[in-house]
Amino acid sequence: MKTEIVRSLTDTFEGHAQRTENGVEFWLARDLQHLLGYTEWRNFTAVVTKAKTACELSNHPVADHFVEVTKMVGLGSGSQREVDDIMLTRYACYLIAQNGDPKKQQIAFAQTYFAIQTRRAELIEQRLLEAERVQARKKLSETEKELSQVIYEQTGGNQDFALIRSKGDHALFGKTTQAMKAQWNVPDSRPLADFAPTIILKAKDFATEITIFNARQHRMHTEAAISREHVSNNNAVRNTLLDRGIRPEHLPPDEDVKKVERRLQAEDKKALKKPDTLDS
Repeated sequence: MKTEIVRSLTDTFEGHAQRTENGVEFWLARDLQHLLGYTEWRNFTAVVTKAKTACELSNHPVADHFVEVTKMVGLGSGSQREVDDIMLTRYACYLIAQNGDPKKQQIAFAQTYFAIQTRRAELIEQRLLEAERVQARKKLSETEKELSQVIYEQTGGNQDFALIRSKGDHALFGKTTQAMKAQWNVPDSRPLADFAPTIILKAKDFATEITIFNARQHRMHTEAAISREHVSNNNAVRNTLLDRGIRPEHLPPDEDVKKVERRLQAEDKKALKKPDTLDS
């Protein structure tokens, strides 16, 4: 396919993309019909039906990707009439292209175009989730440093910090820190939190923030008092997770957060070396 045709089709497909009030990208089926080279709506709806079946077989809710709507269209007489249409996600467009007539040039283009765009969206989502986890780990480190400082200021030393944190872990997981390390295959020299999923990092951070607040508010001056507070807060957070169907000790470990952070930094450096350029 010639470069100018590819560029023209790319501009055409992107030009018909719309967004909902919530920012969700979509195409209208009647627009896509013509973009894919179908002159008859009935022939195109047959392809849409196959795409819906493929969506269902892929365990994706059809209603999330194919939304039935109606719209008004103008007639030659100047009047209007209501016609059926379908709001389609990018994934739905991809499935329609996959089930279209491969002899059509537009279909051949759309199959590749939407496959790449769908994969790109998945990569962006994955990167955002990884960045969120790295930030959650950094936030927990900062909060734990603050707790260590509070312990030092109010008890005269921070040698009890590791003990207090360990008691908090036991309350949150229902298991000791060492037991969770063994379960998640965490090296003895590494913190358990470096392998914890984001939900656990945020749970630990929240419980620790409450401990800091109450330790200061109630002027707790002993390890025992701060430990009781930290255990109570982690128990409360654990109960909240359990109420929502999340059992902390049953969650699988996540990738070493240090590796994730290094990968993100490497990708950033690579992007800086090869920035996008604007055509002159």
